[in-house]
Amino acid sequence: MNYFYNKKNVKDYISMSEGYDGTDLIEVLKKHLPSDSTLLELGMGPGRDLDILSKIYKTTGSDYSEVFLELYKERNKFSELLELDAVNIQTNRKFDCIYSNKVLHHLTIKDLKKSFIRQSEVLNNNGILFHSFWYGDKEDYHRGLRFVYYNQETISKCIGSEFKVLELKQYDELSEDDSFYIVLRKWAV
Repeated sequence: MNYFYNKKNVKDYISMSEGYDGTDLIEVLKKHLPSDSTLLELGMGPGRDLDILSKIYKTTGSDYSEVFLELYKERNKFSELLELDAVNIQTNRKFDCIYSNKVLHHLTIKDLKKSFIRQSEVLNNNGILFHSFWYGDKEDYHRGLRFVYYNQETISKCIGSEFKVLELKQYDELSEDDSFYIVLRKWAV
């Protein structure tokens, strides 16, 4: 996962992903999460979704790549950013929502389970998780990055009993039904 530690790789990714953002996903999120809620974005990358989310919610962006964080901070000096990995999520803060768009697919199934446990600890009671994934049942590597494709069955095994599924839907990103999002609510403790 050292691919995004390299500034050239980050800039290549930003160029390659131009024109893609989570506008449609954020419209779904708005049905489940009131405006002005606190939100942590895991793996913000170039920050396109964070820009949109910040207009609606009290946002904190995060990425494990210091390069992404530095480039975003150059354009958005007053943004709140944390250097976090998506498994351990080293913060003492709590949020109403944790959001990611095609980030958690870089984790192994074992690490995704750990991430959901940690997300539960960082999420307020009745808080919302919103994550999107590539749909399928395989694991690939591209440019040294792991891509784990999930489906309803495999994602269900990772979630844990502290969450209730509010919505799970496949959608088209690059091809028909190649992606899905899941919206989860944390049970009150």
